[in-house]
Amino acid sequence: MSFTANIDDVVAENRNHLLGKHPKWGRVRLKEVATILNGYPFESGRFKRSGGTPLIRIRDILDGNTKTFYDGAFDSTFVVKRGEILIGMDGDFHCEPWAGEPALLNQRVCKITPDESRFAKQFLRYLLPGYLSAINEQTPSVTVKHLSSRTIGEIPLPLPPLPEQRRIVAEIEKQFTRLEAGVTALRRVQANLKRYRAAVLKAACEGRLVPTEAALAKTGIRKATFETGEALLARILTERRQIHERSQAAATRKKKYKEPTTPTIPANEALPAGWTWATWDQLGFAQNGRPFPSAEYQETGFKLLRPGNLHVSGKVVWTESNTRCMPQKFAGENPDLIVRGSELVINLTAQSLKDEFLGRICITGGDDECLLNQRLARLTPVILLPEFVLYLLKAWRFRRYVDGLNSGSLIQHMFTSQLAEFTFPLPPLAEQTRIVAEVERRLSVVEELEAVVLFNLQRATRLRQSILQQAFTGQLAS
Repeated sequence: MSFTANIDDVVAENRNHLLGKHPKWGRVRLKEVATILNGYPFESGRFKRSGGTPLIRIRDILDGNTKTFYDGAFDSTFVVKRGEILIGMDGDFHCEPWAGEPALLNQRVCKITPDESRFAKQFLRYLLPGYLSAINEQTPSVTVKHLSSRTIGEIPLPLPPLPEQRRIVAEIEKQFTRLEAGVTALRRVQANLKRYRAAVLKAACEGRLVPTEAALAKTGIRKATFETGEALLARILTERRQIHERSQAAATRKKKYKEPTTPTIPANEALPAGWTWATWDQLGFAQNGRPFPSAEYQETGFKLLRPGNLHVSGKVVWTESNTRCMPQKFAGENPDLIVRGSELVINLTAQSLKDEFLGRICITGGDDECLLNQRLARLTPVILLPEFVLYLLKAWRFRRYVDGLNSGSLIQHMFTSQLAEFTFPLPPLAEQTRIVAEVERRLSVVEELEAVVLFNLQRATRLRQSILQQAFTGQLAS
């Protein structure tokens, strides 16, 4: 069941912004100055991923890129051309001019065609989204919000004289052009910072970020002999076996020690002096979470770590919207699944590989204490620095490995058994310490710059809204 806010009530709440205060402007309902065409319920059995006529669904409005094609006959009335105004009638009521190739208008999307002898199309294109945003914000919904073409037709609009509409549009576009130039520059900085971050991690995991132990030994800064990656690996394997033996000491049913997977050494790839190849299975342990019942979620209690808490920055983030808690009894019943501070967790599932969500690795905050939910795994390195493992699994080599696991699936998954086989270069422990310190120094600067860029992008959004508000209250052009 869903509800749509009363249009006149929405306008009353937002009168200054939506209708303006200009004494010479008239008022009109959208249906009086435009034709509203509902989309057609095309037969879903004829939908294809390619090979047919592009079909516009609600999800396609924003990016102007259809992902569905229709293999069948159709009425040309429902063909949408570039630049025609579309409204999504479910969800967030997005309103955009169509930016793609000619495509079919599917159900729950409507096309708005203004009478341009009374209402300039570009004026309506800038004006209408503000109304739909206000309707969306004031529409309570139990499930999904819906709009009808009748409701859309009743939207009241200001009606300046046509020449004034054109002057307003020209001024909006002049100011937007300047604003977009600034936004483009900020996006470019964002992209450069992202590339720099990746370059730092790549250099760190290839032995090019700090002097190697071998190089320092040659200069006399280090002793001529030092613990190589190979010697470190041998020490880790010994400790790994001892950890297993200690865990079995009090066990009723003894488990035989399983030798870890050995690395498949990449061809034609030389390592820095003092480094060696190793698999994750040799260097640490992985523990899967469990499916805690969602029916037990509550606002307070023992926090539950879920995929949505894993941020792209490598930090575990808790917000009001992504935090779920379990009754305290679940922590008492599952002490082995309690994750605490400075522990590594990895996401084992994702809807897509595009956002690098699958295989996303994070480290918990110092005060964190939470239960490990399903589709996550805790990674516990032996002897290695957790921070080094974090940066290693955020770098290109692991991302390439994850991308190649199951790219043909709609929903992506990986398993700890696949993680066990991942082969990567292992430097000496002292070198890891220096690598971590240098990565953190450089990335702290990147994070500061990214915060400045984000602030200015948000400021640009507010400026855009301010320009539109001035335009539709008669303050932008006379």
